[in-house]
Amino acid sequence: MGSEVQILSGANFQREAMVIIKVFTAGPAETNAILMGCQVTRQAAIIDVPSGSIPLILKALENDALVPQMILLTHSHWDHLADAAELKRILGIPVYVHREDAGNLEKPGSDRLPLFFPIEGVKADHFLTDGQVIPLGELKIEVIHTPGHTPGGVCFWLKKEKILISGDTLFKGTIGNLSFPTARPALMWESLKKLAELPPETRVIPGHGPETTIQAESWIAQAKEIFDHEF
Repeated sequence: MGSEVQILSGANFQREAMVIIKVFTAGPAETNAILMGCQVTRQAAIIDVPSGSIPLILKALENDALVPQMILLTHSHWDHLADAAELKRILGIPVYVHREDAGNLEKPGSDRLPLFFPIEGVKADHFLTDGQVIPLGELKIEVIHTPGHTPGGVCFWLKKEKILISGDTLFKGTIGNLSFPTARPALMWESLKKLAELPPETRVIPGHGPETTIQAESWIAQAKEIFDHEF
C-alpha cells in the first residue's frame, strides 16, 4: 500500500513548481520511496527502493511522463534497498550510494542486521560524496553526508526549493536508531547540527513517517544532550 504526496502548492509554489515529489510507503518497515522529478525536463530520480515499491514507482513514472535517470540511496539498510537491484534491472539506470555503505548494498546483511527475506545485492555505479551536486534536469541535488545511523548515511538537499530528503537521519520528532551494529552515535550529533543550519522553512521528507520542517525540529541542534544518554 502506498501513500502519495505531491509538493506543488501553497506560499512556496513558485520555488517548488520546478519539482515533483511523490512519496510511496512500502515494505514491512513502512519505508518511504521518494520519486523526485523536474517539471521542465521530466527527468526523475528514485530515492530509496523498499520492498514492494516498484509497481508504485513505475506507475507514477508513467502517469507523470517522467524519465528515470538514477537511483539514489540515503543509506544501505535492507528496508531502503530491498528492491534496488530489480529496479535497476528494469529501468537500466545507475545506483548511487556513499562509499561507506556500499558493502552492504552489494551484500545485504553484511551490516549484521537480520534479514527477514532474501535480498538481492547490487554493486554501486557511483559513490556519493559530501557537498557533491547532482543535476537532475534543472534541479540541483546536493549531497549532505550525515553519518550516525549508518557510516555512509546521506541526505539530499534541494537548496533553491528548500526541500530535504533526510533518510533515517531525521524524522518528525526523533532521529534514526543508533543502536544498530554499524551505527556511529558520536557522529550523529554533528550530522544533526549540519541540518539545524538549513533554513527553518525547509521541508523535511524522511525515510519513515510524515514530513516535517527544520523549524519544527529546532531541537536537533541540542540532540546530543537529549539523546546521548540512550546510547
